[in-house]
Amino acid sequence: MSERVINVGMMGFGTVGRGVYRILKDNRTGIEQKVGARIDIKKILVRDLAKSRSIVPEEGILTTDISNIVDSAEIDLVVEVMGGINPALEYSLRALRHGKSLVTANKDMIALHGRELYEAAEASGCDVLFEASVAGGIPIIRPLKECLAANRVELVIGIINGTTNYMLTRMSKEGLDFHEVLKEAQELGYAEADPSADVEGFDAARKLAILSSIAFNSRIALNQVYVEGITGITAEDIAYADELNYVIKLLGIAKNSAEGIEVRVHPALLPKSHPLASVNDVYNAIFIRGDAVGDVMFYGRGAGELPTASAVAGDVMNAARNLLKNVPGMISCTCFEEKPVKPMSATSTKYFVRLNVADKPGVLAGIALIFGNNQVSLSSVLQRHTSGHSAEIVLVTHEVLEGNFQNAIKSIKELPTVQQITSVIRTEGD
Repeated sequence: MSERVINVGMMGFGTVGRGVYRILKDNRTGIEQKVGARIDIKKILVRDLAKSRSIVPEEGILTTDISNIVDSAEIDLVVEVMGGINPALEYSLRALRHGKSLVTANKDMIALHGRELYEAAEASGCDVLFEASVAGGIPIIRPLKECLAANRVELVIGIINGTTNYMLTRMSKEGLDFHEVLKEAQELGYAEADPSADVEGFDAARKLAILSSIAFNSRIALNQVYVEGITGITAEDIAYADELNYVIKLLGIAKNSAEGIEVRVHPALLPKSHPLASVNDVYNAIFIRGDAVGDVMFYGRGAGELPTASAVAGDVMNAARNLLKNVPGMISCTCFEEKPVKPMSATSTKYFVRLNVADKPGVLAGIALIFGNNQVSLSSVLQRHTSGHSAEIVLVTHEVLEGNFQNAIKSIKELPTVQQITSVIRTEGD
């Protein structure tokens, strides 16, 4: 066994922190052989030393004083699993400025302050590793930075939020409505008491900002990601999608073209033949297209104690190897280009539209005329008689410019024969 030791200071001892502690302790022998040194967790920052814990580290490891980690000469690298922005960002920057490499699972911090962290790391010659910040235990950051680095990545499309994927899966399989499955997800611990980060698409947007920045070598700010959640998806939408041979998924989509980058998160109809269509429950998957490799997909558990901790522990091992070789900072920031980000109105996609209209002659012709005047062509039309003098129409368009489609929808809403536009959902992956 090696006599060399890498001392780790960990900030946070919640679900992921306990998982990291377990992995580094239970797999100590194999990790030491793979790294070439023993990795010891020397200090763990907690809020309350007296709190009852399911895992109790050795005496003297827990501390409430951040100086024992970020300012201590005996700590070689720091693991941040606190979550949130403050004080995690302050402590992380402090650690980097003291020459300690950083491993983090914090998607919020990376998405919003990645540049600041990288600048501090480069100034001190340290690593910033964040594999666990996107898709939990699924390896995706390092493959993009290294294994696929020779490719020009053209497309990243993924299911990157397990909560919403679980909810849409349940709605699809059981015919349940949104509020029923949200309550169930909260009872199972998949959704928070305030579920907005998941169901409104914000969690997926943060992850997509990170992925697209790496994939396209150009920094994507969070406010450049178009975001739309699943709160408007109904059991009827899912039934119609099934009839049309689609499923509905919340997708993160990033495309790289000569005109610029598009980055968007929204629900979409996906053909049942698409590889992502069969990704169900809390699982995540990311589909990537490169000019050399073609199509590849990464699949697995996107959250949870041990899957996420697995990614953190892997980063700890990589940072430890770099320290042993005296080459920290090997995996530096890859955002060396400044590509424009296309406005949403300049993107193109297909659409599924559901409308309630007056059941009388000429209504469909009037709607079709407005679409045609805005360069929107229709792929298919379904008409269902409902009750009284109303009928339901379901339309699927060919690929259209977003701006043209929205102009058409605005005009259609003003038609006296259109009672309600019930659903507007994009389609992808044909």
